[in-house]
Amino acid sequence: MTGRARARSRGRARGQETAAPGASQARDPAPAAPPPTEGELVGRGRQKGAPGPFSAEAVLQISAGFQQVKLGERGGRRRDFHDSGVNTRQAMEHVKDSKTGSSGSPIQLTANYFRILSRPQWVLYQYHVDYKPPMESRRLRSALLFQHEEALGSARSFDGALLFLPHRLHSKETVLHSETRNGEKVQITVTLTNELPPTSPVCIQFYNIIFRRILRILNMQQIGRNYYNPDYAFNIPQHKLTIWPGYTTAILHYEHSIMLSIDVSHRVLRSETVLDFMGSLRQQCGNQRFPEICAKELIGLIVLTKYNNKTYRIDDIAWDHSPNNTFKRGDSDISFKNYYKSQYNLEITDGNQVLLVSHVKRLGPAGAPPPGPAMLIPELCYLTGLTDKMRADFTIMKDLSGHTKLTPEQREERLNKFVMNIQKDADAQAELDKWGLNFDKMLLNLNGRVLPAEKIFQGSRSYMYDPWTAEWAKEMRGMSLISSPPLDNWIIFHTRRNGNEAQSLLQTLQKVSGPLGIHIKRPIMVQYEDQQESLLRSLQQNVGPQMQMVVVVLPNNRKDKYDSVKKYLCVDCPVSSQCVISRTLSRPHTLMTVATKIAMQMVCKMGGELWSVEIPLKHLMIVGIDCYHDTTAGKRSIGALVASLNQSMSRWFSKCVLQHKGQEIMDGLKMALSAALRDYLKFNNCLPSRIIVYRDGVGDGQLHSVVNYEVTQIMDSIKSMGHDYMPKLSVVVVKKRISSRFFARIEGNTTNPPPGTVIDSDVTRPEWYDFYIVSQAVRVGSVSPTHYNVVYDTSGLKPDHMQRLTYKLCHMYYNWQGIIRVPAPCQYAHKLAFLVGQNIHREPNVLLDDLLFYL
Repeated sequence: MTGRARARSRGRARGQETAAPGASQARDPAPAAPPPTEGELVGRGRQKGAPGPFSAEAVLQISAGFQQVKLGERGGRRRDFHDSGVNTRQAMEHVKDSKTGSSGSPIQLTANYFRILSRPQWVLYQYHVDYKPPMESRRLRSALLFQHEEALGSARSFDGALLFLPHRLHSKETVLHSETRNGEKVQITVTLTNELPPTSPVCIQFYNIIFRRILRILNMQQIGRNYYNPDYAFNIPQHKLTIWPGYTTAILHYEHSIMLSIDVSHRVLRSETVLDFMGSLRQQCGNQRFPEICAKELIGLIVLTKYNNKTYRIDDIAWDHSPNNTFKRGDSDISFKNYYKSQYNLEITDGNQVLLVSHVKRLGPAGAPPPGPAMLIPELCYLTGLTDKMRADFTIMKDLSGHTKLTPEQREERLNKFVMNIQKDADAQAELDKWGLNFDKMLLNLNGRVLPAEKIFQGSRSYMYDPWTAEWAKEMRGMSLISSPPLDNWIIFHTRRNGNEAQSLLQTLQKVSGPLGIHIKRPIMVQYEDQQESLLRSLQQNVGPQMQMVVVVLPNNRKDKYDSVKKYLCVDCPVSSQCVISRTLSRPHTLMTVATKIAMQMVCKMGGELWSVEIPLKHLMIVGIDCYHDTTAGKRSIGALVASLNQSMSRWFSKCVLQHKGQEIMDGLKMALSAALRDYLKFNNCLPSRIIVYRDGVGDGQLHSVVNYEVTQIMDSIKSMGHDYMPKLSVVVVKKRISSRFFARIEGNTTNPPPGTVIDSDVTRPEWYDFYIVSQAVRVGSVSPTHYNVVYDTSGLKPDHMQRLTYKLCHMYYNWQGIIRVPAPCQYAHKLAFLVGQNIHREPNVLLDDLLFYL
């Protein structure tokens, strides 16, 4: 598997985060497919073999749990809205007055933010709304409630569970009675829960609710957290794909004002339903293999149900259920077929189709059983996103990027046009006027700074790179690396068919290694049969502990073969290894470039050092932490910790921790950090006087956990080295999944900001010590900045120094001769966690701890 292929799959694995709402389970099993067979879990959380049937007892419990879940608790609104309430800056004396730096050259920027020029100055009343019997359709809930305009007034906002009014109702609890179109009587209870002054943080949430209403007035449809406009969909008929353009929005309190952050978003939909997909799959593979292949293909995919515009992850397939099954709704039983007819006026044509299962992530109310999984009808589910096969298709990706990868000029134009549309629309403007909200017409202008380019040290020489491309592949050619262990004892495995490619690789490696200062002896060449068992047997027979490096030429990118190689060489027989697909070696015009990259990877994996930048701080240890969820092992968490061992940040200690579902990831990483400190002591004969931890993989709403729990665990690890040992400590949360975008105006054109651009004012949060860095350069589309939030700091480093050190570390990732988006230890930690979670599913052997074996 090539680095690029792994990077693509990494992006997919990290990008699929959806909250699955609950729905009732069926009661009486009705077989609708061949008898299921028990199977093992393989691949990315996809199940080999059909799952077993659901018991009637489990089904009844699930139904009972589901009925008690409120819509707001199932992902309709975020309880921890953008980590509000976490005030970490007040504890840091050195940044209380100012957190802005001064180094670098100034640059004028535009950001994807619009200021709120005026906002309401009245008390807001918050009510909780209950329905009896429960109503699942949010549209129906709103319609039933809004039948009572006389009682509620015209200025109101409702998100499906919470109602906001600018005036107080007569009673604390108001009972209303409505009727559906089918004549069903519904009792609605509206209960006062809070009175909110204009300064309340909940008012910020309320502004977001109002803005979502504006989006609906503009005929946009909500999918997940974002809103999309199907009227402006792009069809790509040759690939059976549709792209819905849309926006991601958030109103928050920033440094000096409340602002609307808005970015362009795209949703890729496939024009076939899951039922269509299952039908064509059955034709291809036949009835006998269908359950196994269908489960493998579908489990883990995200689907869209257009009747409520919600996305769900397919976690299982209920082979013994069909739309004719019933579940408990209120006091009576109802079939899925009748439920969709009465709730959404949808006719289900295929009564024999099996049901899809999507597990609920959030718990129900206190004291109630957890809600059961959502049961979905394949006929009503549309596939979203891209398959692995699609992502590997250059033509599809090229056609998609033409619509989705917007230049800074296109992105800025679309954002300005969107705000103009709001101001032109009479209904949208009337809604804003009703609540006293008014937005600026122009994108936010602000000042940034561009940090100076770093000097790269390699061997006995140094050089500068082009600051606009942020790469130094050309500059480093013909120069010796910092250090490279001689490669005396190594082996190349290849099939008979790939013998020529293996010889070409060897000859090219010998050609490129001399100028880089790498001494390579001739390897042992071993031919293996093109079968997984044969390859594993060849490894067991020919690889011993004295071997320095194993290179395997794989005939294709089949995951099982790659996994078997990595499992054996990372766990059972710890030897650094390099896998390369034969197709990559069959292109003569790129072979020199490929061989150079492979040679450098092999050097890293044996403990060599490629290049460095100047790090002025002495006795410093940098730590990177990231997490990955291994879906094949019941969503077990995998934490990876990578820590620097030397002054130049070119040697690293790595440790992976496998945690069971529900365990706090930091419990295991506490032991890993202690092991890293012991290794640092062994390497340097002293402990570090300063530790800076970069914590990646922290999602929205998890900042509380990092601040209140993980920082304490890190400090406990440090204390375990001795009571008198107390180094200066900084903990920095790194976030890549953000919607902030910045544009530079250079020579009259709107472009991406240059690498090294720092933004530490205006769009930062007043309660945090935070900043943005645009570190990489992109050839296509708009560059994405990275957000850094220093949540704990006793080091006293000036903001300038913290920003410059962070940027320097983005130069130190040895798998790319250029600047990357995050500090190198974060990317190393991610690579390690990804390898363990995707391929080996076990802790690597301790003999590999000091090597970058996972590159």
